[in-house]
Amino acid sequence: MITEALVKWAVAFVCGGVISLAAAYVKARFKRDKAVSDGVQCLLRAEIIACHERYAAEGRCPIYAKESLKRAYEAYHVLGGNDIATSLYEQTLALPDRERGEEA
Repeated sequence: MITEALVKWAVAFVCGGVISLAAAYVKARFKRDKAVSDGVQCLLRAEIIACHERYAAEGRCPIYAKESLKRAYEAYHVLGGNDIATSLYEQTLALPDRERGEEA
């Protein structure tokens, strides 16, 4: 009888501990993943802003830069970014590919 009570108590104690550890792990993992996601979003936003500043100053944006910018913006948007960078992205894509009179 005492052995049965100890086994029941030990099983409940071990199961509770395992569940607590699993919950703590999931919570820590979620927090880490959120930090990585936010960091990547911030870096992509900075890249979009830098591209806009560079190419707006030049008055044109080459096709290869537009392709790179599109990929960065798509990832940025999937990560939840949707602020002033969207406007800057659209303005940059609207720039001509080359200067007037420049041959292809």
